[in-house]
Amino acid sequence: MAQSAGIAASGHRETSAAAARLLEQGGNAFDAALGAMCAACVVEPMLASLGGGGFLLAQPAGEASSVYDFFVQTPGRRRPMGELDFYPILANFGTATQEFHIGMGSMAVPGVIAGLFEISRQHGRLPIAEIVAPAIELARDGVRINNFQSYISHILLPILQASPDAMRLVANARSPGQIAAAGELVKNPDLALTLEALVAQGPDLFYRGELAQRLVRDNAEQGGMLRARDLEDYRVLRREPVRYSSHGASFSFNSPPSPSGCLVAFVLGLLAEQKLHEHRWGHAWHCISLARAMQEASRLRRESGLEEEVSEAGVAAILEPEHLQSLRASVFRDRLFTRGTTQISVADAEGNLASLTISNGEGCAYVLPGSGIMLNNMLGEEDLSPRGFHQWPPGVRMASMMCPSVASLPDGGWVALGSGGSNRIRSAIVQVLLNMFEFAQPLEQAVTAPRMHLEGAHLSFEQGFGEDGIGAVTAVWPDFRLWPEPNMFFGGVHAVERLPDGRFRGAGDPRRGGAVALAGRRQG
Repeated sequence: MAQSAGIAASGHRETSAAAARLLEQGGNAFDAALGAMCAACVVEPMLASLGGGGFLLAQPAGEASSVYDFFVQTPGRRRPMGELDFYPILANFGTATQEFHIGMGSMAVPGVIAGLFEISRQHGRLPIAEIVAPAIELARDGVRINNFQSYISHILLPILQASPDAMRLVANARSPGQIAAAGELVKNPDLALTLEALVAQGPDLFYRGELAQRLVRDNAEQGGMLRARDLEDYRVLRREPVRYSSHGASFSFNSPPSPSGCLVAFVLGLLAEQKLHEHRWGHAWHCISLARAMQEASRLRRESGLEEEVSEAGVAAILEPEHLQSLRASVFRDRLFTRGTTQISVADAEGNLASLTISNGEGCAYVLPGSGIMLNNMLGEEDLSPRGFHQWPPGVRMASMMCPSVASLPDGGWVALGSGGSNRIRSAIVQVLLNMFEFAQPLEQAVTAPRMHLEGAHLSFEQGFGEDGIGAVTAVWPDFRLWPEPNMFFGGVHAVERLPDGRFRGAGDPRRGGAVALAGRRQG
């Protein structure tokens, strides 16, 4: 009997196609996710980079899930602020603006290359040369920039304008000083050569070899903080996920020290007994319950110290049933009270699932000469610096709001999902899961349905909620913004589902150029 080799969902057609190609070549979900990650670094250059970091939630068939943390790490020492190349830029999203800090002094120790090799060693089936082959071809032959990549590049134009090398990552060869128009071909031959060199020399090329030496020298001379020891000491960490059961499903979320998984589980736990399904989607009770749960998660993050440190014991206490029940009694007392990341999800025919989230922040504008790699600006991300900029502890893994997730469904199926979107990640994932488990929406509808996000006292929401629902939440949070159409501000949830009978479904979030690829059929 013929069967599909698997399915992939991501933020770009070529990213998903790379995953499908590797599945068709006999690779498993982990090979496919890694190959897609490398492809994303070519075709989604403002969201993904070998100079950034990420997480993989790995769910091998018939085994326990694990989190692979290859996120960025703080340097081993700080330089005086007066010596740093560190300055703000303003990104314009049209209906909102956001300040980021870039420059050499915003760069943390990258983990993507280490993650590629370590995860391949532990879970991969194909050789590294095959895994990175689609990315090499895309970098050398070029990819036509699509509307979403053009859009995000224009949002981050101040970063691109800060460096000619950065601009070349999104420029056509005929006009190297400006962003390519949608449909124009963009090539990155330096990145193709770097990937080939990594195949030949392994990760030491970046962490100890020629690339490391140039990166360290430029940091010393141009206002950065990375030293040779920072690169040499970097390791991929394997962690236990946050495991939580709710709505008849069993979830695995990203683990401490990142607070994201704990906060997503916390919101699901708060809402587990609110019987949202007894009301229509978008009704007042749905909207007000969701916003209040978001508000409580933000309060928990702030008051429980999750912005600075989270432990496994702390997560267990937060998710303890009696604690959640006591909070429900207060949070929902007034029942009718009338507010630079990409995701790759892969499932294969053998039952493996991979949920991988990668980020470069927005990029620091520095491109490692001759490599085609723009480095991250994670030390310039306000959401990752709760103590204030330049107050981080030296030599520690940074926390993140990224939350790759896997769920075992009540009917025996599985789903892998995650999102980009900074501090909107957890609200995006929660809403997709509630759409599936409370309102029985199929995967694609659950992903594309309108979203809301509460940040402090400011409520943002997309068109499409019921009038009574909008009236209920805006009465409580009068500082609000209605977004006229779906927007990347609300995240980008790319998800795949493996049904109990072995068939697949996938959903790519249109807010972030989502694309699904079903791997070609093979004999089984």
